[in-house]
Amino acid sequence: MIVLALDVYERDKALKIAGDVKDYISMVKVNWPLIVGSGLDVIKELKEKTGLKVIADLKLADIPNTNRLIAKRVYEAGADYVIVHSFVGKDSVLAVKELGEVIMIVEMSHPGALEFINPLTDKFIEMANEIKPFGVIAPGTRPERIKYIRERLSREIKILTPGIGAQGGKALEAIKAGADYIIVGRAIYSSENPREAARRIYEEVKGWSSG
Repeated sequence: MIVLALDVYERDKALKIAGDVKDYISMVKVNWPLIVGSGLDVIKELKEKTGLKVIADLKLADIPNTNRLIAKRVYEAGADYVIVHSFVGKDSVLAVKELGEVIMIVEMSHPGALEFINPLTDKFIEMANEIKPFGVIAPGTRPERIKYIRERLSREIKILTPGIGAQGGKALEAIKAGADYIIVGRAIYSSENPREAARRIYEEVKGWSSG
């Protein structure tokens, strides 16, 4: 139910933190900072270190062929899921889904998302219900939006919510609103004791998981 977002550059730091907290998390999410800083091999290394699935948070947003070329290399590197933007259209999302499991962004957690991405939520939900990705991204900072999305999204599609912790999102509120997975980054990896930070969050939400 907890996805560890390793938004760090350093390979050794990422591997150590992931190993320390693996007992309290369900998956690991890697973003551009770690991939650029450590290379694609870090995906397999994290899987070997933790025994968990890895999400490649690339937020792909290009034409179908370019999305496909990027995703192919990332899946070959061991990624189990790739995050894609929905606003580029169904053809670009399907180009990635042809190669492996995808997670679609229907809303984001930062304030700027309110300008252009979040106003299209209903269209993105409709697209997700048709495409049937593994999951969608919804803002952990706005539980009322998680609830809105859950009510309209096919039950088999998971909801993953970033913004928990450092951005102000509350883990238990997100789970109660309908999130299947909460994505936690700085609240764990910037802690003086990442394992203890992960354990506290796990204990808080373990009885409420909807996933």
